[in-house]
Amino acid sequence: MNQTFEAKIWVLGDDIDTDIILPTEYLALKTVDDMKPYAFSPLRPELAGMIKPGDMIVAGKNFGCGSSREQAPEVVKALGISCIVAKSYARIFFRNAINNGLLLIENSELHDAVTEGDTAKVTPGEQIEYNGKIYKIESLPDNLMEILDAGGLVNAMRKKNGL
Repeated sequence: MNQTFEAKIWVLGDDIDTDIILPTEYLALKTVDDMKPYAFSPLRPELAGMIKPGDMIVAGKNFGCGSSREQAPEVVKALGISCIVAKSYARIFFRNAINNGLLLIENSELHDAVTEGDTAKVTPGEQIEYNGKIYKIESLPDNLMEILDAGGLVNAMRKKNGL
């Protein structure tokens, strides 16, 4: 997961809760793929249709607050988001995202510097390069990186148990 990648930036604000990420009324749909078109719809109905695989979200503080629904990080990953960079995360969302193989990065400065539609170069566990400036980022603990590298907790446990 230490592979550098470049990603188009989508900017969201503070307190993006799980009802914004995926509204309750769409939880009854059969698959996460069925839910994808409704991601972020209360805030920006067009956003899910504009996100391309490999894009990234840069958000403010308290991303993923609200209910602990696992479909919220699942639908973000299903959209093809490579990572979310936020000032801070709700802790249950953080673990749900990691368990679903979605890379989350905390950085308090990037959100206030980026422009939506620009690109950034991300080296997980090391830095983000944006507009000629380097933003240092902390690496996640090895056990969480193993989960991310495996594509999620279920795959990591299968690998660990030789399945």
